[in-house]
Amino acid sequence: MSDSAFRIERDSMGDRQIPSHVYYGIQTLRATENFPISGIKPLDTYVDACLLIKKATAIVNGELDCIPADISQAIAQAADEILAGKLREQFVVDVYQAGAGTSHHMNVNEVLANRALEILGDVKGNYKRVNPNDHVNYGQSTNDVIPTAIRIGGLLALTHTLHPALETAISALEAKAEEFQTIIKSGRTHLQDAVPIRLGETFRAFAHILSEHQNRIYTASGDLMVLGLGGSATGTGLNTHPQYRARVVEKLAELLNCPLEPATHLMAAMQSMAPFVNVSGALRNLAQDLAKISHDLRLMDSGPKTGFKEIQLPPVQPGSSIMPGKYNPVMAEMTSMVCFQVMGYDSAIALAAQAGQLELNVMMPLIAYNLIHSIEILGKTISALSERCITGITANQERCLTYAEGSLALVTALNTHIGYLNAAAVAKESLETGKSLRQIVLEKGLMTEIELNQVLNLEQMSLITPLSYSDGKSD
Repeated sequence: MSDSAFRIERDSMGDRQIPSHVYYGIQTLRATENFPISGIKPLDTYVDACLLIKKATAIVNGELDCIPADISQAIAQAADEILAGKLREQFVVDVYQAGAGTSHHMNVNEVLANRALEILGDVKGNYKRVNPNDHVNYGQSTNDVIPTAIRIGGLLALTHTLHPALETAISALEAKAEEFQTIIKSGRTHLQDAVPIRLGETFRAFAHILSEHQNRIYTASGDLMVLGLGGSATGTGLNTHPQYRARVVEKLAELLNCPLEPATHLMAAMQSMAPFVNVSGALRNLAQDLAKISHDLRLMDSGPKTGFKEIQLPPVQPGSSIMPGKYNPVMAEMTSMVCFQVMGYDSAIALAAQAGQLELNVMMPLIAYNLIHSIEILGKTISALSERCITGITANQERCLTYAEGSLALVTALNTHIGYLNAAAVAKESLETGKSLRQIVLEKGLMTEIELNQVLNLEQMSLITPLSYSDGKSD
């Protein structure tokens, strides 16, 4: 490659050749050399969050005459172009990088500076005109930008990915609850027979569980709307205009159409990772129950000849490289794997959150990737599970009823009529002799046939008892 294919950039450590076609600069180059770790580049949502911050800061600093108006406009235009999809390949720093996220932050600053130079009719690398530090980063520090970017990235991921996915899944599960409401099946506890339930209520319970998790996540994400932007290096606001802090948060709120507010104590907002731990904990909680739901779907679909086979999950691909005609519950299996990954990310976030020292937590790059990635893979997983699994589930009504009618747990309904010990003896004899519960009770004269018909009514037994706040007194 000839010398004309390079430009020379300089930082405090010296000069380096930078390929002329790239928009990142010398600090990004050094980071790519220092951190060839995972090959994982920053998430698009995280880059978007940083760009939105840089757009807001450029606009506000221009309005406050902290940077020239033409440079302010050029930086904002560059941010808009990249938000629209241009130059995405220029964000190249590995997610495992310099503490606090300085390497990624400078990658963003350099790309915006060089694109702003082109917009102004200049050439990349002429940092005397537009400087990554002095203009793009005016009044900012990695230490307040990155925790703000994690907050904004988390909100973007929740809004665009997870919450819509949860709403779709909840609706799909409620639709199945209605469809299956009249189907009676055997309940199971400890993986043993239990009293009968409605298949529809199983799916209604799933929907209710996800709805409650969505509410918990909404509550936890409120912490993400409180921003420490304006704290600069240590939370003191050094090198910022007196009006900058309030106005930049106001501008970001306008860009995001989200009710953001400045933190009441900027040092605290910089030091504590509690908001991220809180949201991650809510995600882990969702993942735990979602994994359980996926396991339940697999169990109910197990078979087809030697398992429960109470439901049929839609086959979406061949299930075996050697056994013809085999279909596996792959969407549920994938769901469990993603849930386990989210739980692992949560553990890493907790470890990183407690590893901060004094005025800064340098483990923020790990928190940023794990938190936003958790939100997005959970959202995409739930969407895929809804579309390619839940909506296509069918019920094997005959199999469900057979299990319910043959369950020894039906004897539970006899407790209040013949007593627990007598009922246990009936169940034991039924298991040993193969006789039905009904036959044994009638042979022993413990109840009349009319009484038995009333008590062993599966339709009635499988109904959920309505909640009542009455004290039993008539009006």
